[in-house]
Amino acid sequence: MSEEQKDKETKLERTNDTSEPKPEQSVQPDVAVEQPAAEEARAGSVPAADAPASVESDKPKRAPLTEEEKAARVKAAAEARAVRAKASAEGGTEAPADKPARIRDKAEGDPADADKPERPARAPRAKANEEPPQPKEPSPKQPILDRLVALLKADVAEDAVEDAVINYENDHLPTVTIKNEHWLSCAHLLRRHADWSCDYLRNLSGVDQETHLEVVYHMINLSTKAEVAVHVKADREAPSVASVTPIWPTADWNEREAYDLLGIQFTGHPDLRRIMMPDDWVGHPLRKDYESLDSEV
Repeated sequence: MSEEQKDKETKLERTNDTSEPKPEQSVQPDVAVEQPAAEEARAGSVPAADAPASVESDKPKRAPLTEEEKAARVKAAAEARAVRAKASAEGGTEAPADKPARIRDKAEGDPADADKPERPARAPRAKANEEPPQPKEPSPKQPILDRLVALLKADVAEDAVEDAVINYENDHLPTVTIKNEHWLSCAHLLRRHADWSCDYLRNLSGVDQETHLEVVYHMINLSTKAEVAVHVKADREAPSVASVTPIWPTADWNEREAYDLLGIQFTGHPDLRRIMMPDDWVGHPLRKDYESLDSEV
């Protein structure tokens, strides 16, 4: 073999050595990258990709109350309401002991202030060029309200309407207060009478007026756009109002909500039960005399 052929074979071997990567060099960088990630995943700093996600909440589930627990909560709420009513009748609630002394002294009456003469109340300043309030202009819907009142008195009962006003802030909405015992008859009239035919009950809500509870209805005739609002009062101790779900099916869940949160019974409702609070909940949270006795509230 000549020297030239030997040189060519040597160069060819060197070229093949440099073009073929060694297995150790191609695998080693990947191992160096994966090893810290695996160690961090085991340490807890980086979650592993295939680690199963926890679907159970750490919050304990609320156990249903027993009859004894419900009775105890009802009694405690009644006692708390009685204490609050007594404090209110005696001239205000007492300042809590954990409040600063100056606040307690003000609530209880500081003896050092007994000798100080009372400062007379300052009369309100009259605004310059203040004009006396102008009487409201008659509402364009006053004739509609007058005809409605006359219709209810003629077709239901002379004493069916307790009050009738125009709600100026709500687009001059005719608003009537119906006596509780006449409400169902008035509801049938508003639904079926040719002059009204209110075929859609757009809203029903309960209100705590402190002296009594109240149910407010807003209804409309979708063809003529005639609207009316109705208020029905209920006794605070045993609130009960006739259900209008058989007349307007949209009242179903709204009546259940008023029952749940205010305790208003809707006689004639097909399925009157709580809709927001648990079935064993004690009390009605939207009443102003409600006493919260549950740790979750």
